[in-house]
Amino acid sequence: MDLDSVECVSSLEGMDECEIDHHHPFPHQFSSKQNHNVNIIPTIHPTTSVHELLECPVCTKSMYPPIHQCHNGHTLCSTCKTRVHNGCPTCRQELGDIRCLALEKVAESLELPCKYYSLGCPEIFPYYSQLKHEAVCNFRPYSCPYAGSECSVAGDIPYLVAHLREDHKVDMHSGSTFNHRYVKSNPREVENATWMLTVFHCFGEYFCLHFEAFQLGMAPVYMAFLQFMGDEIEARNYSYSLEVGGNGRKLIWEGTPRSIRDSHRKVRDSHDGLIIQRNMALFFSGGDRKELKLRVTGRIWKEQQSPDGGACIPNLCS
Repeated sequence: MDLDSVECVSSLEGMDECEIDHHHPFPHQFSSKQNHNVNIIPTIHPTTSVHELLECPVCTKSMYPPIHQCHNGHTLCSTCKTRVHNGCPTCRQELGDIRCLALEKVAESLELPCKYYSLGCPEIFPYYSQLKHEAVCNFRPYSCPYAGSECSVAGDIPYLVAHLREDHKVDMHSGSTFNHRYVKSNPREVENATWMLTVFHCFGEYFCLHFEAFQLGMAPVYMAFLQFMGDEIEARNYSYSLEVGGNGRKLIWEGTPRSIRDSHRKVRDSHDGLIIQRNMALFFSGGDRKELKLRVTGRIWKEQQSPDGGACIPNLCS
């Protein structure tokens, strides 16, 4: 990240705005990784000989129809069949196109719990449709939302918050309103993509504020957007606004935060956020237009149903 200077003000209702020193730790104490590490069981442990028969000898995962076998009766899954170049990994005989129909029928008759049952998923599915559910299971781990590297860490929300703070050194702030100042000495040099991430804690939830500078076609742009650290259905309970301006002009964006189930790149490429063209950003900065000085303010609120059952009304209490 080549932003030369970043200041953040997190303003709470009933309190004066004050500058937050990014070198000081976030006052809210998170539990350690050890306390929040996710114990994910990748496959159901075999408890009977049937489950052992359904284990692929190559990838050791459970086999789903179609299940292939060689002339000697050795089986393997369809994914690994292409990996072994049509040769049986057990006896080295040619596999051909023989299906093990008997084992497929056994597989279709089984019902197994979701592999995320240890995380709270109560669902039980027919063996052959289990994978479809697990791909969209609400209890599956979340991927790290950090955009600065291809981070492969996954876990529950408390674990990811601790991971962002300790491993990525992300700034953590408390409150539902914020005031960020972005300064760049040479705004005509925009790498693809300069970025920063800040995590906010309010309403008992966590939100990720992204700010980026990147090339959109031939033109450099600056973009800010918010993501909710939770599922999409929960994200719909919240709204946020972002405002940037200067010289008597301002831009305002209002929207619903996207869930971190959507990757950072997916949100950015969909342009779902506040987008500022470079010329306008320099106009907001004032002066000789040789230095970028953007102040982005915003707030997060929770939508609540009105007492008469009518339209939702905002709740700004954190």
